[in-house]
Amino acid sequence: DKAQFMQQTTDKFGLPLLASGQAQKELTHNEALMLIDALMIPIVESVSAASVPAAPALGQAWIVGATPSGAWSGHANALACWTDGGWRFVAAIDGMSVFSRADAMHAQFQSGSWNKGSANGTAYKVQGVQVIGPQRPAIATPAGGAVIDAEVRVAVTALLLALRTHGLIAS
Repeated sequence: DKAQFMQQTTDKFGLPLLASGQAQKELTHNEALMLIDALMIPIVESVSAASVPAAPALGQAWIVGATPSGAWSGHANALACWTDGGWRFVAAIDGMSVFSRADAMHAQFQSGSWNKGSANGTAYKVQGVQVIGPQRPAIATPAGGAVIDAEVRVAVTALLLALRTHGLIAS
């Protein structure tokens, strides 16, 4: 398809592509490398930064807040990386993840916003052993009375089953 050869940026992150017969290809190539460097293992100083840092170090990156100003104006929620050529921005896409140094946790972009510290899944494993799984039904609280021992045994048995099912204790 001829249109594909005329495309100037990549589909996902908008990285610049070289054009046939392009002069000074190294500029386009270097720009793409700068953006790849920021995206390869994205570690940011913080998520939803309110203002442009005064003295960023080369290679430092931030997730721009929802209402940016100054040099970040027009780049809400983007990954902003400081380079020797100034700020480079990559627009966030659903599923994009970064590690935030300030929060010591991962953040993921989903449905138009960055969410820190949450994970979705069906199970969580530690060393190959499931420790958290789907939520189990509620366990009735013993209410007392003449049959308290029997009620406590039922509750403790249900509790042990839930803990074993989640892998929090061995079977």
